[in-house]
Amino acid sequence: MDILDLLMREDLHIFDQRPESWREGPVPPQTLLQYIKQIRKLSLRREHTPINRKDEKGSNGPKTTHTLARQVAVGMNVKKIHEVDNFCRYLDKLTTEIAESTDQEITHLVDFGAGQNYLGRALASEPYNKHIIALESKQHNIEGARNWDVLAKLAPKQQIMRNKKEWRIQRDAMAEQGISEKEFSKLDLKGERGFHAEEPTPDEEPTQQATLKISNEGVGSIQYVEHYIKDGDLSRVVPQIVDQSVVREKVTSDLTSSTTAQPSSKQIPDNFVEGNLSLNPDIRALDPKLLVISLHSCGNLVHHGIRSLLLNPSVSAVALVGCCYNLITERLGPATYKLPSLRSNHPRLDSTSSSHDPHGFPMSSRLCNAQTATGKGLRLNITARMMAVQAPQNWGKKDSESFFKRHFYRALLQKMFMDKGVVQQPQVEDVQGNNGSPLGWSAGGGTAPIILGSLRKSCYTSFLTYVRGALEKLLLDPVRGPDFAAKMSDISDEEINSYEQEFKERGKELSVMWSLMAFSAGVIEAAIVVDRWLWLKEQEEVKEAWVEAVFEFKHSPRNLVVVGVKK
Repeated sequence: MDILDLLMREDLHIFDQRPESWREGPVPPQTLLQYIKQIRKLSLRREHTPINRKDEKGSNGPKTTHTLARQVAVGMNVKKIHEVDNFCRYLDKLTTEIAESTDQEITHLVDFGAGQNYLGRALASEPYNKHIIALESKQHNIEGARNWDVLAKLAPKQQIMRNKKEWRIQRDAMAEQGISEKEFSKLDLKGERGFHAEEPTPDEEPTQQATLKISNEGVGSIQYVEHYIKDGDLSRVVPQIVDQSVVREKVTSDLTSSTTAQPSSKQIPDNFVEGNLSLNPDIRALDPKLLVISLHSCGNLVHHGIRSLLLNPSVSAVALVGCCYNLITERLGPATYKLPSLRSNHPRLDSTSSSHDPHGFPMSSRLCNAQTATGKGLRLNITARMMAVQAPQNWGKKDSESFFKRHFYRALLQKMFMDKGVVQQPQVEDVQGNNGSPLGWSAGGGTAPIILGSLRKSCYTSFLTYVRGALEKLLLDPVRGPDFAAKMSDISDEEINSYEQEFKERGKELSVMWSLMAFSAGVIEAAIVVDRWLWLKEQEEVKEAWVEAVFEFKHSPRNLVVVGVKK
């Protein structure tokens, strides 16, 4: 903890007096102190000032202190409640300020990558009463969001009518195959993690129906739109947006009678009416003014959201909070890997990895043309981007010890693999310039790394139990299990303990190095966020652009929102 305190919390002015010692040890060298000062100087401020609704009157909300209603917070953990509550307050204040400064009120908030729609559900409810367009590429996420709407009493529970005889026949057939009813119902809803959904065909027409939820208590609404977000173009989405005021006057009664079952006396009355509407011209929004929002969008999704400000006349402003910097692609060069041999040796991956992604980092002309030690343009390799999601300021003594122990054990296990011939030691000429490495370096003749994954908690009591737990898992590998058995099964407890004793002191060095990397990566996050702000400042159509913290760092380290307002 002394190292972490020195890097992030210690007042460095105490070293100006040239003390003889620091915390009963030697004084840190001046070069290290100078380095710490530079990193702190280049990192962004993360202090958050909460918005009190008692002081800030929103466009629709009353002047009252507000926290999320219990039914709206269904399914959220403490972190998510903090994020959604604070971001709702921020967006309510932002829409009010935009309306006052431009004389054009924001009509709809477009949530890029809505997922389970926690944010949209809160914004559409009291006291915010916003009109939400929830964009999501995966149908199973939309279905999941609707299920949460039901649990939150924001939508009625669908009444399922079955032919019991046919249903029992299907249930018995599934049971014979070992498939439960719950598993069967999920088969068509499973999707890959990340942005791997199939792209729509170019000639695909916008859907002619809108799934809409209209608030009974307030004036908010949620409209779900299934849309694959591959850039900032919303030309397929905008024609699907409906005018809620027209819908409320003309269709609410029909929706209530045709799609919503009346709640029983034991149920809490529903706050939203739900239904599917035909997108007739008379209910479409004629001139929507959109605010594109996102809460912790992964990778390039924030870039798409920012570019939507220029690509769509209907978009008046953007307010986006990013995360998962490791998923950002690279614009100035091919994708980089910590170790090139960790990438599967596949022809398709070879072709895609050598491409320059125009949607990747950096966005701004300034960083694209910046002169650096490695040439023109600022580039961030995968190691830097992965470290940028760390939050060392939140590391405590107990979790730090556990964290560093796991890294030390895994590194020491890799050393054992190399000594036993499971992996080969790389040669300097093979990895110079990060251009390549011997095939099989990390996989004992294969093309994939040794991925250990998680182990039982009891495996981390000592290095001996860690190795035994790891080998127990690796020996079950159907492909490489025999190789592990041949080279590692005869290792004794004494030999394993000798490794721990021999390299015990190196564990401290590893902890210090990891702390320095995580601390330094604050500059990487600053570069990514500033690049997005610079891109907005470079556009003539943008009136204002800024970055500020919207959450408490201790609750949510990715707490910076990038805001842009069009002229």
